[in-house]
Amino acid sequence: MRKILLKKLTESLTSVLPVALIVVILYITPLVSLSGRELLIFLVSAVFLILGIGLFNLGADLAMTPMGEHIGSGLSKSKSIWLLLSVCFAMGVLITVAEPDLTVLAGQVREVINETVLVVMVGVGVGLFLVLAVLKILFRKPLSSLLMFFYMLLFALASIVVVNGNADFLALAFDSGGVTTGPITVPFIMALGVGIAVTLGGKNVGENSFGLVALCSIGPVLAVIILGMTVKSDIAYVLPDYSTADDIGAKILSQLWSVTKEVTLALGMIILSFAILQVLYLKLSKRKLLHIAVGIGYTFVGLIIFLTSVTVGFMPIGYKLGTELAQSHPAVLIIFGFILGAVVVLAEPAVHVLNKQVEEVTDRTVSKKSMMIALSIGVGISIGLSVLRIVYNFNILYYMVPGYFISLGLSFFVPGLYTAIAFDSGGVASGPMSSSFILPFAVGACYVLQGEGKILSDAFGVVAMVAMTPLITIQILGFRAVLSRKVKEKIAMKRILSSDDEQIIDFI
Repeated sequence: MRKILLKKLTESLTSVLPVALIVVILYITPLVSLSGRELLIFLVSAVFLILGIGLFNLGADLAMTPMGEHIGSGLSKSKSIWLLLSVCFAMGVLITVAEPDLTVLAGQVREVINETVLVVMVGVGVGLFLVLAVLKILFRKPLSSLLMFFYMLLFALASIVVVNGNADFLALAFDSGGVTTGPITVPFIMALGVGIAVTLGGKNVGENSFGLVALCSIGPVLAVIILGMTVKSDIAYVLPDYSTADDIGAKILSQLWSVTKEVTLALGMIILSFAILQVLYLKLSKRKLLHIAVGIGYTFVGLIIFLTSVTVGFMPIGYKLGTELAQSHPAVLIIFGFILGAVVVLAEPAVHVLNKQVEEVTDRTVSKKSMMIALSIGVGISIGLSVLRIVYNFNILYYMVPGYFISLGLSFFVPGLYTAIAFDSGGVASGPMSSSFILPFAVGACYVLQGEGKILSDAFGVVAMVAMTPLITIQILGFRAVLSRKVKEKIAMKRILSSDDEQIIDFI
């Protein structure tokens, strides 16, 4: 266990180190005026962030992934479709409502929309689309067709919101889809899909194992857009307090207590649901239950450390970097946005869970290294484009509509497995680091360049961009793999045809 934990900590160190180095480099340059105290708080938070990610990833391997797989395969073997769908809907709602990542976003817009209303709407959206994702596996329906239909519906509703004058809701709606797939939701939902696909997925088990996160990311967007259609009054955004507290000790204790309650609620719902299913249907051995219990302990401690660290040390620094760099040339802000996005995605805990599962399901056809490179490039581009939108003040649909059309168009030219992985990757990349570091960065930049009144429409939407661009980059990775295979086949065929008849006979 120690060797495994050491390996996880080494991986998390590699993930967090680039972000820390960028902040340190900016500290010694005239571009940003960070105080020594702010830098110290950030670096200490980075150390705890490394520990939190390492413990979480170990816990995900020991508990969250096995729990999802056992529930998926166990309920599938029960032969009761209604039981399977009912449990999936309930789990989707409960896990999402308790997702700490969603709480972070809801807390930053509490002056715009009631936190409880937003969280419940998003939870119902995830629950319904998780049921839809399970039906996709059961009836062997192609993911690309479902994505095409629901994104067309989504953009049709978005145009109605724009016509009604509540366009500010669009960025928040798209961000809701991104933050829903957080560190607790992703490992569980992905493993649930694997468990169901292995039991009922037919011959395309690999392809059917993915796509659940992709569909579950659409539900919250539709739910919040529908909510936006009912809002008739003007929306007034109030800037949250991103400053570093004078009494840092008191802030840490307060945040630690708040996060502990959130994580206890989140894991408690999963544990309670799993316990009920264990008694009624699963009947796992004591040894497996012990492994899962140990993993839950690691997950619990890791998430508390992770979420406390990003809130105390990363959110204030992200906001200040945005405000400071916005005062320089816009080109500097855009370039830094690209670099920031390319390295921040490395620190997303759920990304490592996805990459590991992709490598296993594809039998190393898609490596963790190629996945991480594609994700880094995609997220880097997304932040750069988001900053460009803040500078020039235009609607997020100018990105979303062509971006998703390109993504959906590529899905007809690449293997279905790559499409499913790509759309899952989009949801996974937009995790806690996006809502706790990149979003405050965008808010700070927008506050300086466009004013507080434009933050909701221009700064929000950055999480949605993080969720969108990997869809294109990873499918391009798949498109390249298809072309590479065809070129190799063509070369092999030429070699065979260029051989004389005697050699062909000898070969036979």
